[in-house]
Amino acid sequence: MFLDAAAEAAIKQRTAALESATGVEVVAAVIARADSYPEVPWKAFALGVSLSALAAVVAAAVDPGWEAFEAVAETAVITLITGAAAALATVWIPPCARLLLTRTRRQAEVLQYAQAMFLEAELHRTRRRDGILLLVSLLEHEVVVLTDRGIRERLRPGELDPVVAAVTARLKRGELESALRDGIAQLEAVLAARGFRSQPGEANELSDAPIQRQGPT
Repeated sequence: MFLDAAAEAAIKQRTAALESATGVEVVAAVIARADSYPEVPWKAFALGVSLSALAAVVAAAVDPGWEAFEAVAETAVITLITGAAAALATVWIPPCARLLLTRTRRQAEVLQYAQAMFLEAELHRTRRRDGILLLVSLLEHEVVVLTDRGIRERLRPGELDPVVAAVTARLKRGELESALRDGIAQLEAVLAARGFRSQPGEANELSDAPIQRQGPT
């Protein structure tokens, strides 16, 4: 998966420390992607074909002495190969797929996935309605923090933006474990500043282990 055993243990320990200090329930999650985006390879294929055809036209203009049949055959082969290579690149190289997705689409898909996971992991069923989901989606490079009613009622709008910023900064450098640890640390700071404190005898209602999934395929 995305976190090895040591990294997973470190995230679990950091989550437990936050919960011990603030009394809330936090779940960190990492997914490969929030959607399969079936249209992306086709967009890449069309782009590759278009660029290859443009290159062929330029080459023909520069060297008009090609034999007609040879020129057509060579252009067709190169065009198809280029399109296929572009499509495969979006499947195996995440940054290539990300280039063909708008920011709005990426954010919408990750938010929708996070909302479904929030319900599936039963973060809405904690005793004080104080569940928090911190979700990282690797393909989209998007971060979502979802909170239950007991958290939202005590936070100002935009107060969790520094959490997203902390995770995103590390994620751009490929530092997933550090991204999650920084995000959890920033989240603890925000909650502590708003007066969240643990109470004696409180039980841990949710697992502290991070969730790791591939997402839709």
